[in-house]
Amino acid sequence: MSLDVVRITFLLRRRSGLDLDEFQTYWRDQHGPLMASFSTDLQVLRYVQVHTIADEDHSRLWGPRGQMEEPYDGVAEAWFESLDTFRDAMGSEPGQAAGRALIEDERTFIDLARSPIWLNYEYPQVNPTPETLVATELSSVVKLYFPLRHRPEQTLDKAQLYWRTHHGPVIRRQAAGAGILRYQQIHAAEPEITQALRSARGTEVETYTGHAEVWFDRAGGGATPERRAAARRAYEDEARFIDFARSTMWLGKEHVFVDKR
Repeated sequence: MSLDVVRITFLLRRRSGLDLDEFQTYWRDQHGPLMASFSTDLQVLRYVQVHTIADEDHSRLWGPRGQMEEPYDGVAEAWFESLDTFRDAMGSEPGQAAGRALIEDERTFIDLARSPIWLNYEYPQVNPTPETLVATELSSVVKLYFPLRHRPEQTLDKAQLYWRTHHGPVIRRQAAGAGILRYQQIHAAEPEITQALRSARGTEVETYTGHAEVWFDRAGGGATPERRAAARRAYEDEARFIDFARSTMWLGKEHVFVDKR
């Protein structure tokens, strides 16, 4: 995608009283089509739901990182051609009406106070061409989600700079040996817009520094010595800027509802 593209990341926790299957079914079968129906009014370029894999022990991913936050139940992702496109859509009468309708429906199945939402810019690191890789439900490809917060002694800007200019190359150099098909860094940005999105939903959870996302094929082999060494190098560098106790990671499958690329 173009470097001008902006993305909304919306980490979801389900409302009390819903089990994961009920939550994901409503989200996919009811809310997904509703969002897609507003894609023109909202000028959405792409809309994807990432459903957390239900029968997975996600804590096994944490390894030497220790105790992390509980995985979320899923992620809603919406892309826009540019920041100006997003602002125009949110400021228009049709866009505002669509936003109100979506939030009203979100309240029926999402615990909005515990579901952080923010605006991001993308920094592709390992990116196939064309950008058509999707972790579909029936494929062996999975998507690892890693929402992270930086260490308290660092500023947001310094942590994102290190992540982008130092950690990115660490992962890129070993991507092939580690079995990585695609790797993106998604950096939180535009705090005023993020605050407006949070205020509209009554969000209470602190925003993340951003998130990393990695696609890999589970049919591609097990934990080889090369992959174990790559994982160790990744963790050792992550420890320089990530507060693991306030971050989390899990695996998901993607459901694409809108794609106008």
